[in-house]
Amino acid sequence: MVRTSLSSDLVGHQFKPVALSWEDKDAMLYALGVGAKPVDELPFLYEGKGPLVLPTYAVIPGMRALANLSEVVMLKLPRLLHGEQGIELYRALPAKAAITLESEISAVWDKGKAGVIEVTATAKDDEGPLFASTASLFYIGGGGFGGEPGPSLKDRNLPPDQPPDHVVSYRTQPEQGAIYRLSGDRVPLHIDPEFAAAAGYSKPFMHGLCTYGFVGRAVLFSLCDGDPGQFKSMTGRFAERVEFGDTVVTKIWRTGTGRAIVRAENQAGEVVLSQAAVTFGKSGDGANQG
Repeated sequence: MVRTSLSSDLVGHQFKPVALSWEDKDAMLYALGVGAKPVDELPFLYEGKGPLVLPTYAVIPGMRALANLSEVVMLKLPRLLHGEQGIELYRALPAKAAITLESEISAVWDKGKAGVIEVTATAKDDEGPLFASTASLFYIGGGGFGGEPGPSLKDRNLPPDQPPDHVVSYRTQPEQGAIYRLSGDRVPLHIDPEFAAAAGYSKPFMHGLCTYGFVGRAVLFSLCDGDPGQFKSMTGRFAERVEFGDTVVTKIWRTGTGRAIVRAENQAGEVVLSQAAVTFGKSGDGANQG
């Protein structure tokens, strides 16, 4: 039976495994969608140099797990916002892959006027575990069902009181959403003015996961020497929307061996990705331990 509202007893529900695949053109299209430029990032855009795959591409097959929610609960699309996103990479993503995605509802929180539902997915291919993805959706008006509010995370991953070790600025383009959505995230909110207006917004704005990809590129080239194999994990909370044409300014503070705190802002200094952290490093250096 499909529910029409959130409920705490959804936690632990496991979905049937899903078989997915991608080709090198999918990885290259994603790289374009999150702002990669041939002049600096040719190996991610050209099969003659690989192509290499941006680590944050994991969110694209990972998003398939969210589609499973319609099997157990009907959520109204205009009231849904992506709240948080995390990925963990067990090895560099291949340019071509056939994977099995297993997923479950890992949390449901009652925030009063809103609800939060979290889905965790794990992917494996013929060589073994490949990545894990955890996504939470903020459901406006979906609270009040009597569930637990969840832990307070306002002080999680706060930047140190010192200048960042790295600052990377990437400008988004007016057509960013039109390109990014072709990787599979075709929510009309990010391209259709009429849908955006019906949802209460003045105009379409950038996908949160597109912003996530911009930040991931900054992390990859600041901390991993552009080597996807050194990118281990990244988590973050979507704090404010990014408009097409905005500049995403990623600030990075190294906090220990293979660890860093990250915050992204727009050109006006408004925080767009908060409570973010990454782990990185070469295999065997302990960056992903502890």
